[in-house]
Amino acid sequence: MAKRGRPRTFDRAVALRRAMEVFWRHGYQGASMAGLTAAMGINSPSLYAAFGSKEALFREAVDLYNTTEGRGPQAALNGDGTARDSIEAMLRHHARSYADPANPTGCLVVLAGAGNVPESDAVGRFLAECRERDIAEVRRRIVRGLDEGDLPGTVVPESLARFVGAVAQGMAIQARDGATTEELDGIVDWAMAAWDRLVSDPSTGQRFR
Repeated sequence: MAKRGRPRTFDRAVALRRAMEVFWRHGYQGASMAGLTAAMGINSPSLYAAFGSKEALFREAVDLYNTTEGRGPQAALNGDGTARDSIEAMLRHHARSYADPANPTGCLVVLAGAGNVPESDAVGRFLAECRERDIAEVRRRIVRGLDEGDLPGTVVPESLARFVGAVAQGMAIQARDGATTEELDGIVDWAMAAWDRLVSDPSTGQRFR
């Protein structure tokens, strides 16, 4: 009769959360196997047995990030207010979370791909797809605003969603560079002023169709 494999002696969920924080702080390239195993409290064979590879571990870590840290922004986009209310609530959430001293700064999905080398092109594509999904969620909320009548018909959802995405991604980079919540809130103030201008000027929508 074959012997059973040795049972795991670590909490996989806890280990994954710690790996997520390493990737969040250091990026995919900057997260060494030694740093990951030390943070996770396991050795390399256990990491490979539980997760398969560094890339597979990273993908799981990003999924965890999206389902935990992404809850606040998603709740904001699903809110009952206007599209403007929802977008502002999402950006204000980013201003708080990106500069929260309890976590690594910025956004894992925005920042983890910095410094990719050719061997990690798959990781770069994966992160780009994640960011595109985020923009698609903003676009969905803008389309809902059009359907509900709180945005004028001149609004071009794709262009406005990409503007909001650029603001959110820029906030993540500035947070990593040391911007405070108050400074990020200032960016949101300007972004919402630009939003008002963009949605109120019919010629803007025509230019970007």
